[in-house]
Amino acid sequence: MSATLSGKVALVTGAGRGIGRSIALALAGRGARLFLTARTEGELQAVAEQIEARGGEARHLASDISTSEGVRAVFEGFAREFDSLDVLVNNAGLGISGPVLDFAERDLETLLAINVKGLFLCCQQAMRMMVPARRGYIINISSVVGFKGYANQAAYAASKHAVMGITKSLAVEAQPHGIRVSAVLPGAVDTGLMDALRPDLEKALLMKPDDVADAVLFLLSLSDSAAIDEIYVRRRTSAPF
Repeated sequence: MSATLSGKVALVTGAGRGIGRSIALALAGRGARLFLTARTEGELQAVAEQIEARGGEARHLASDISTSEGVRAVFEGFAREFDSLDVLVNNAGLGISGPVLDFAERDLETLLAINVKGLFLCCQQAMRMMVPARRGYIINISSVVGFKGYANQAAYAASKHAVMGITKSLAVEAQPHGIRVSAVLPGAVDTGLMDALRPDLEKALLMKPDDVADAVLFLLSLSDSAAIDEIYVRRRTSAPF
């Protein structure tokens, strides 16, 4: 995990807080040049300023990737700042819990728009830049619910199972072009999203966002001859499965 990312350009979605913020800071700490996006301008500005205060480079654009217009704005903004894309980290996501019996259709549509549609469109845009260059790495932040089920999380689990389907299929499509695609599936992490999904969990027992960032750095430290499909990162206090 000591490999340098000097000169590499990375785009991180959902970069204003939580896991996305930690990933952005970790990538910048290894020398990557960052383009950050999320919905809240003030949070993005704070992360960019922190990166630059440490001697790094960061540009940012507030946008809502739940729409095709929002995704297009992100990549048009990216193209104004950088000529190539080496790493895309799809971290933006939303968590809404509730029993299937009472789950609102509008909440389902919102979850799928951000967690699935937005991620898919970002992958598509990134591939359009990476394929001609014949290099790149797409890392999708999924969740333990991408392979497990929990009560009151059917809609969220559906969205994260979809992320895994996209990741697995895209990895096969991308390989002939020299592009790697992986997923990181965290268990419970101390973020605002987890507060919404599992308010019953004791914060002292949760993982930290930096633990997920370390998994991303590990993937990016691999040699060109290696590939990892997915990494499941769980709390030490929880059962493996």
